[in-house]
Amino acid sequence: MGLRRKTKSPAVLSHEFVIQNHADTASCLVMGLLLGLVFEVPARYTIIFIAVQYNVTYTTDDKSEQFHFYDYGPKDIATIFYMLIAINLHAVIQEYILDKINRRLHLSKTKHSKFNESGQLAFFYLFSFIWGASILNTEELMMNPTSLWKDYPHSHMLFQVKFFYICQIAYWLHAVPELYFQKIRKGDIPRQLCYICLYIAHISGAYMLKYLHHLGIILMVPHYLVELIFHASCLFYFSDENKQKGSIWGILFLLHVALIM
Repeated sequence: MGLRRKTKSPAVLSHEFVIQNHADTASCLVMGLLLGLVFEVPARYTIIFIAVQYNVTYTTDDKSEQFHFYDYGPKDIATIFYMLIAINLHAVIQEYILDKINRRLHLSKTKHSKFNESGQLAFFYLFSFIWGASILNTEELMMNPTSLWKDYPHSHMLFQVKFFYICQIAYWLHAVPELYFQKIRKGDIPRQLCYICLYIAHISGAYMLKYLHHLGIILMVPHYLVELIFHASCLFYFSDENKQKGSIWGILFLLHVALIM
């Protein structure tokens, strides 16, 4: 009668099992940490993984107004929690957006991998550019660049600045295990690992070296815009390659070159 053979599930803790279930594992860890906030005793410890640490409060001489700033320290390592969220978002974008597009395009394995890389980075660069630009607008660094050195040194950060840096570092840290989870080809790993490490080093340096917080964001925002245009042009190139039109890809690529120059 031609009964279907049931596909065997991979052995627990095998490489294939970890790859297939890494997003679910990360989700369980996130839910476990959030559940710890419900109870008083574990909440004392789980709050370190979620809340932004090192709050510094300044009060005016007449005690009529308070200003809240943030510093950095070793407890910030616990915010690796946001790295788990980045893994989940990566899996959602891959499964519900990129994989569906890939099925329609019928790309080769090499182009499939590059399409996924550009797709993931395009989403990240778009989100980071909008977020970073809003911070620059709030801090009035775009309309009033003199505030970059006015009242220097800026030894403490506002909440949105610190949270921005934490999320940036968490994203690039999550990109390292994703090389394994996404089964990246060995030939592509050195290239991707190189720029991932460069991002981690530079963003962490701007975060930990005091007085460079604003300068770091000012440099990141235009850089992310250029990278966004580049990876958007790559996506249009792959999606339109078979038709040999390339008009949108050409325009975006020329805009990318113009911004670099």
